[in-house]
Parts: sequence; structure tokens; C-alpha cells
Amino acid sequence: MTIIINAITPNFVAEIYDVDLAQPCAEDLHAIKQAFWKYAVLIFGDQKLTPEQHLRFSEQFGTVEMDRVLAAEHADPRLGHAFADISNLNREGKIWDKASRQRLYKEGNKLWHTDSSFKYKPGLCSLLYSTSIVPIGGHTEFADQRTAYDALSPEMKARLQGLIAMHGIEYSRKRTGFMEFEQSEANRLPPVPQLLVRTIPESGRQSLYIASHIGAIQGMGAAEAEALFQQLLAHVIQRQFVYTHRWRVNDLVMWDNRCTLHRGTDFDDMRFVRDMRRATVSDVANTCEQAGVAVPA
Repeated sequence: MTIIINAITPNFVAEIYDVDLAQPCAEDLHAIKQAFWKYAVLIFGDQKLTPEQHLRFSEQFGTVEMDRVLAAEHADPRLGHAFADISNLNREGKIWDKASRQRLYKEGNKLWHTDSSFKYKPGLCSLLYSTSIVPIGGHTEFADQRTAYDALSPEMKARLQGLIAMHGIEYSRKRTGFMEFEQSEANRLPPVPQLLVRTIPESGRQSLYIASHIGAIQGMGAAEAEALFQQLLAHVIQRQFVYTHRWRVNDLVMWDNRCTLHRGTDFDDMRFVRDMRRATVSDVANTCEQAGVAVPA
């Protein structure tokens, strides 16, 4: 059976029907990839996936990340190293303590970001699967950085070409007041260079590549860099560029980290259980390397 594609907008976000991601055929996989390059966010409802099946589907898009940010003693790895634990549960499966390090760290998920831009080889796509949702809140918002780039003035586009931003996980967490990175964690993930504007190979479209992980822009002072970031962020998250996903149990949502922003919205995390697991696929190379730009030391 051929998959059915229900586009939410002409070029951003589509829901896919009539496919079982636990055992997709080659024809379905090809159609899904073509839809993904076009729409950047795909929604698959009512999927019954084991962790192994989730990983197997993710691997159709590349190599799945296995490294986690927090040191092992703080990470509460209920799901193993292949998955990011997008929940409010500790390693015993209970709702976390209000002051737990994991909870404070994950406040950063409420900032607009793109996964793993703080890694030298950033994220290509992420695939988030829901097993338990909350009755109020807990949505995920997505913003289209391609269309937002198209809407920039010619003067701004010219200003951004070739600019390199430094992305770091510490930068984004400090925006939420999380100052507790241990030296081993900081050493493992130092700030990395990424282009502010990149080209998506499959479509040829140019896209902004910003995230709350940005802490500096080369050739600019701190105040000027932050002002430019905030100006671009305010532009990207305008209503016309944003889609809000209201989760259902057994949804799998995948998004292109190269050209979208996302954030989680608030919910009562001390009352309701929200349990999801995310696999993130690495991009082929650093954004500067892909564009043939010399990577700064």
C-alpha cells in the first residue's frame, strides 16, 4: 500500500498515513525520505514500536548518536545510550524530584534549539516517540528556518553570508540558569563552529541555522552577537513559520535539525507523567566543512 501524505502547509510539516514503521518496505522508505526532504517535519500516528524497531527506522537516515551530554552518574539512563530520555522520570521510573539535576538541565528543552548543533558533527534528524502524554501542555513547537530565511531582506542575507557562530551546550543551559556543568562534561563538549546560513543538499534550499546554543559569533563583540541572534530568533519564531504538535500516544515525529527549530512547552511535571524517547541521527560533517569553509581553530 502506498503511503498517504497529508501536508499541513505546502512545504512544512506533513502527516504520513498507511505505513507501519516497524516493517516499512523499500518503496515506503523511499517515499518517506522524499517527503522528509520537502516538509522537514513528518508525523506518524499510531505506531507500535519497540526500541529496536525505533532504532532500525532511525538508522535508515544515518548513524544514530550514542553519546549523552551529562556524566553517567547524573544522566539517569533508563533507555540506554542510543536514546535521549525526553521524560520527567528518574532511573527508577518515578517522577523526578523538583530539585533534581536532570530536571534543572532539561529546562533548556523549553528554549528554541536544534538538536546537537553544539557537537562538531551536528544532528541531521531526530525521531521522537511518545509512550505517555500529559492532559495539559507538553506540546512541541517547530519553526521552519528555510522559509524564515527566504523572508529576510536582501541586506540581512548579505550580512549573514559566511558568518560562523559558536554553539555550546553550556551557552544554552546558562540561559535557563543551569550553571552546574562539571569539568569533565565541559571538556567533552567545548563550543564548536557552525555556519549561520547553510544549504540543505537534498533540496538546494538555503536555511538559517540558529539555536539557543549560540554563545558567540566570530568577528563580533558579545553584545552585537547576542543582539543579532535575538533579532534572527524573533524573526524565525513568528507565527507564520511555526507549527505546534499536540501529542497522541504512539506518535512518532521526526524533524530535520538542519533547517528547523523546536522547543517543548511547559506542563505540570510534578503531577503528570510524560514519557518519550528520542533517537538523533548525526549529520555527515560539520556545517563549515560541508560548505568548504575553513574551520577556525
